[in-house]
Amino acid sequence: MKVVLLKQVNQLGNRGDIVDVADGHARNYLIPQGIAQKASAGIEAQAAVMRKTWSAKNAKQREAAEALATQLVSKPITITARASGEGKLFGSVSAADVATAVSEQTGVELDRKMLDLGEGIKALGTHTVTAQPHEDVQFPITVEVASA
Repeated sequence: MKVVLLKQVNQLGNRGDIVDVADGHARNYLIPQGIAQKASAGIEAQAAVMRKTWSAKNAKQREAAEALATQLVSKPITITARASGEGKLFGSVSAADVATAVSEQTGVELDRKMLDLGEGIKALGTHTVTAQPHEDVQFPITVEVASA
């Protein structure tokens, strides 16, 4: 069944795309959830307009993410935490802690879901955290963990 996506769906398409999906998937999930609509001649014209507005909005979001990247890449973020004599933290530094520190030190609001710490920060020193504010923009943030 051909459907027009009303929202972005991972591994299926973006808003306004016309995709061919299994009939059951369309009838039982996509259409009842308001994610897609069955394609017809009138809807296909509307889909072209949706694609155009989505691509313009996506371009603006990408530009904002790139500006954010240039602002944050050059500034190291310092976080203080309690640690043992060997340099191991009592606990760990979470993505929420990094997002809060970025907000306090630079004034830039980041969502913790944009940050990838890998296995987490459990020791003193300099660490690299990957931020991805947009699907096409990814950049490193330097985090220095110091003893409190």
